[in-house]
Amino acid sequence: MTHELSPVDLVQRLESLESRLAHQEHWLDTLDQAVVQQERRLEKLEQLSGLMRERLREQHQALQASDPQGGQRPEDELPPHY
Repeated sequence: MTHELSPVDLVQRLESLESRLAHQEHWLDTLDQAVVQQERRLEKLEQLSGLMRERLREQHQALQASDPQGGQRPEDELPPHY
């Protein structure tokens, strides 16, 4: 038993599909923009992380250069109760 759709039914189905497609395209565009923004944020965070690593390395080198003995400083030692 086949059920054929009337032209009106076909038009309604087509309009429904077009509406759903437009909605999905909108959300794909929205998601694409979000991914681009996240990528930019990630790049900035990676740059910041690299700068912080470099600054820590420089500070560590400066501390080593200012300590002629190269030994531990009193504030680096554990208290006796440890």
